[in-house]
Amino acid sequence: PKKGDETDSHSNEQKDREYKCKKIVSSGDKDQDDGLDFNEFSKYLKEHEKKLRLTFKSLDKNNDGRIDYAEVKQSLADLGVNISKEAAEKILRSIDADGTMTVDWNEWKEHFLFNPATNLQEIIHYWKHSTVLDIGDSLTIPDEFTEEEKTTGVWWKQLTAGAMAGAVSRTGTAPLDRMKVFMQVHSSKSNKISLVGGFKQMLKEGGPTSLWRGNGINVLKIAPETAIKFMAYEQYKKLLASDAGKIEIHERFMAGSLAGATAQTAIYPMEVLKTRLTLRKTGQYSGMYDCAKKILKREGVKAFYKGYIPNMLGIIPYAGIDLTVYESLKNFWLSHYAKDTANPGIFVLLGCGTISSTCGQLASYPLALVRTRMQAQASVEGSEQLPMGRLVKKILEKEGFFGLYRGILPNFMKVIPAVSISYVVYEYMRSGLGIQK
Repeated sequence: PKKGDETDSHSNEQKDREYKCKKIVSSGDKDQDDGLDFNEFSKYLKEHEKKLRLTFKSLDKNNDGRIDYAEVKQSLADLGVNISKEAAEKILRSIDADGTMTVDWNEWKEHFLFNPATNLQEIIHYWKHSTVLDIGDSLTIPDEFTEEEKTTGVWWKQLTAGAMAGAVSRTGTAPLDRMKVFMQVHSSKSNKISLVGGFKQMLKEGGPTSLWRGNGINVLKIAPETAIKFMAYEQYKKLLASDAGKIEIHERFMAGSLAGATAQTAIYPMEVLKTRLTLRKTGQYSGMYDCAKKILKREGVKAFYKGYIPNMLGIIPYAGIDLTVYESLKNFWLSHYAKDTANPGIFVLLGCGTISSTCGQLASYPLALVRTRMQAQASVEGSEQLPMGRLVKKILEKEGFFGLYRGILPNFMKVIPAVSISYVVYEYMRSGLGIQK
């Protein structure tokens, strides 16, 4: 090589080293004084070594303590990146210090300890939450996808699998969902509805199929809502993220809440139709189109946005608590139990998702009840059309605080079956669509 080329390559290496040093200082510098003291430096090393150990273990497929070219090739293929044997060997040679064409833990650690790499991609890959679980509510923050998942098109397959899982799960738990709506609207101190009594009443009025009233539109709204929410989330993230490659939890919450609000605004008339169709009496409407036509004729366009304000307000406690609880449980598991891999396994993932969603539901349930009542007001004989504030006041005066939690029993009864069904269907869909684990 010419002398000029050597100088260029030397200056590039110098720049690369400077960049890495700055990155290490910025990621370890907790008190923002542009320097690392001994405690900050040792903490950085400990945390970084833990992440490196996780990555090394996940690459070492046969657990022999060494990584060979086949394992490098396989791990990249799992992420959707296919490379040749020569390219895998080249990657290995750049890390392999003793020329054995395998990399042990010490070589791996020495090579990467002062490279500011993180194991974020693996964590994002395994800890999908709202894509995998559907408990009938659509106020969760959308999941993150790794860059590989976005470039290889795996993201749309995962969203499709999630939508299908949601459809089957909602259909399986529709009788309990109908019971919840029924109790929210009709149950009161003077008109107590028990679970068994409510089902008997429904069966008497419309037979077994009446238990699935409103399910068709509930399933139908999954696809447009998922698509709008995902696209809006990606756009809001670009607007709100202070660092282009990284999104902080508060930015994720803001972007996710705004995306949820955007999707809900677009499909809200379907939410009103779902409530009206769920509560309909035998022969009241012949179908979705007939229901929409009758509402439009009798009540006008405004009726399709009844309960919109409590619905929007409900996004904040639901999404905020769901995200905070899920992230806390995830971080607790990663820091205490993640020895070999960031993959939590089925039970931990389902457990964390169920707990966080249940906490989110508990917090936002009164707003969901008020929304349902407002959506149903015109169809319930003798009920006056009240705005949100007056309706809450009326419920509190007549029935007390627990009046805002009518229907919570069937709501929580459907959580475990809904989670189980959606996970099983998601796994089947995932293997059917050829998505790597």
